Amino acid sequence: MNKAITEGLVLMPPQFVDGLDVWSSENGTPGSATYDNSPTAAFVPTDQDFAGCLEMLKTQSVQKLRWMGQTPILPGCYLRIRTKVKVLSGALPSVRIAGYPLNSGGTHVSGYVEVGGSTTIDSYGQIIEVEAIVGTGNRGGVDMVWGPDVEYGHFGLDLTGSNGGVVRIEDFTVEDITSAFLRDMIDVVDVKDFGAIGDGVTDDRAAFEAADDAANGRTVLVSSGTYKIGSNLTLDNAVRFEGTVTMNTNVRLTLIRNFDLPTYIDAFGDEMLAFKKAFQALMNYADHDALDMGGRRIEVTEPINMRDAVDNMDKMLIRRVIRNGQFYALDNPAWDPDVMTSNGAYNAANPFQMTNVTNIAQVQVGSLVTGNGVGREVYVKAVNVGASSLTLSQPLYGPSPTQSYTFTRFKYMLDFSGFDELRRFTMSDIEVQCNGYASGVMLATTGENFQIKDCFFIKPKNRGVTSPGTACQDLHIDRTQFVSNEQGLAATARQSVAFNVNANDSKIRDSRFQRMGLTGILHGSGHLIVGNHWFQGDEVPDGPVMPGMVFTYEPCVSVITGNYIDNCFIEWTNEHDHSPDFGGEYSFGGLTVTGNIFLAIDVAAWTNWIVIKPYGTGHYLTGMHVNENTFYAASGAIDRVEGVDDTFAGLDYWSFRNITFERNTFHGVTQKTLSPVTLKFQQNTNASTWTLDPSGYMPFGGNARTVTGVVAEGAIQNSANDDLFAMPYTVPNAGGQFKYVQLKWPETCHGTVQATVRVDKPI
Repeated sequence: MNKAITEGLVLMPPQFVDGLDVWSSENGTPGSATYDNSPTAAFVPTDQDFAGCLEMLKTQSVQKLRWMGQTPILPGCYLRIRTKVKVLSGALPSVRIAGYPLNSGGTHVSGYVEVGGSTTIDSYGQIIEVEAIVGTGNRGGVDMVWGPDVEYGHFGLDLTGSNGGVVRIEDFTVEDITSAFLRDMIDVVDVKDFGAIGDGVTDDRAAFEAADDAANGRTVLVSSGTYKIGSNLTLDNAVRFEGTVTMNTNVRLTLIRNFDLPTYIDAFGDEMLAFKKAFQALMNYADHDALDMGGRRIEVTEPINMRDAVDNMDKMLIRRVIRNGQFYALDNPAWDPDVMTSNGAYNAANPFQMTNVTNIAQVQVGSLVTGNGVGREVYVKAVNVGASSLTLSQPLYGPSPTQSYTFTRFKYMLDFSGFDELRRFTMSDIEVQCNGYASGVMLATTGENFQIKDCFFIKPKNRGVTSPGTACQDLHIDRTQFVSNEQGLAATARQSVAFNVNANDSKIRDSRFQRMGLTGILHGSGHLIVGNHWFQGDEVPDGPVMPGMVFTYEPCVSVITGNYIDNCFIEWTNEHDHSPDFGGEYSFGGLTVTGNIFLAIDVAAWTNWIVIKPYGTGHYLTGMHVNENTFYAASGAIDRVEGVDDTFAGLDYWSFRNITFERNTFHGVTQKTLSPVTLKFQQNTNASTWTLDPSGYMPFGGNARTVTGVVAEGAIQNSANDDLFAMPYTVPNAGGQFKYVQLKWPETCHGTVQATVRVDKPI
């Protein structure tokens, strides 16, 4: 193999048949004497051993023969000069390869060995091959070690010993043999040195493996060419790609020393293919838990089916990470959602199944299901074509037994839905640049602990992160931003959703959600929503606001703490309940809302920040705490901070338990909400029954169920203006709407009291 730096240079001297005027009898420098027309040298056109050759009569103690052409001496290169000689008659001489080193100015550089080893010719007609190696490194086998100050040399041979011999000399060969020293000289092993062809047809796997075995810690060089790899290949040493590789989808390339996306891009020459092959290796090789994208941007023209990229597995239960890069969607029809409509049957006794689905083969896993009686963010988790049935991510709250449904399959840049189970998968420092063309990430159908950290989802067309099943169990979204593609639309016109959760224990922390149609919809319990900012406002004067974070499980047992909730509201429903009427199960409870900032700017006065929407009758609140929040309405006041959406049903106020609404701050709110609330009641006329109205303060329009204290402020006086020292008894739930409290005194009286009233029974 010629070293790349010598490719294109002329190293070979001309043949003797081309003339002897370039062959010097001295050192080969310009102006030196040549053998042209010399009486002691001639070209012999035919020789039984050499064909054309030079015949010389030795007349000097050191008979020199030098090519006058300049043979370059390059750093790191090794040249071999060789020829063959024989003696016809006369004295038998010795022979050696020789050279003459010169610098860039054409001046002789002294101090270096200028001859190779000498060989004595023992008999006439004996063919002697003589050679020597010249190079810039002092390595074994190098006869003439010339330093970096040598620019070029004149090469040939010397005849030494007795004069009078007639010698014939074959044409000279000068060749680059750097490859003979490559392994000892530099840290590169070229696959071509081990038989790789690089024609894209021949299977070069064995050559790659041999080069890797020989490298022993050095770099494997894949020089220019296209190399077919026919079966799985693991390279243990570092590798550098000048050429590219090609392999079938099910063939894996594992790079141990430099497992990163830039190297895979160099290897395959195509960004999307390189990512798929790197992901394939990541999922199949235990020594790597992370794929570093090296800050590279991948231009994505169609959904990346992550399961198809791996090909040989349906689940991964061990931690894997993709980090430090960008996926950039380009406009392409491949991003258009697939939409189809089919009839299906639903029975609440089998709540996660839809049966007798027409055209079942056209329904795709991961499709959004919409139709009468279907809650938000219900997806197809599995399809059984043979049984014409679907598995749903959530039950349906109220469809007809048989009806029409629409199935919409959004297209995601990274689609994991083909995996049956995926656990502990992490995306870190990734920008998913959807550009309004694509959705972001779809999770697997089952799994847990999918983590999204320090990422950006920019302008998703439909969805940011979607769970079609239960792989959202213990979902983490940390320090991540979602930026809407619909910011210029009215809030009521937006359809995008940042994320959804079907399972338990999600952690949504320190993230920012900018003007999405809906920030998040969460079923299950144990969710921690901490330190986020989600805002969904628009430019519509006095416009309605839309839900931001939605909980769809009655006993959600979740915490919303330290968030900035801006121009949207928290909604709590049971739309994913197949029997939405209360039937003895836990009702709405377990939600703690503390230390948040609620902001509304230029919104409709009837706006609420916390809304409960039962989808069935008989439900109530048990265990809800809204404390130490700041509620701030700017550019116009709102009526109150909380409310009930009774589109389907109201709440059973008689069953409220363990509810607190206290230590909150209100600005621009017409009616404050407090429970327990301590209010001052002044009775100016004498009466034995005082009727007090705390109803405006009671959360969610609830009853005045409990009076925990009555304290007189000043003297209570009877009709004679004498001080009355008796205490009244209380009657809660008074009045036709059960919103009042009555104080029953032993006689008519007047005065002022401080009364503490609750909307609930504390225990």
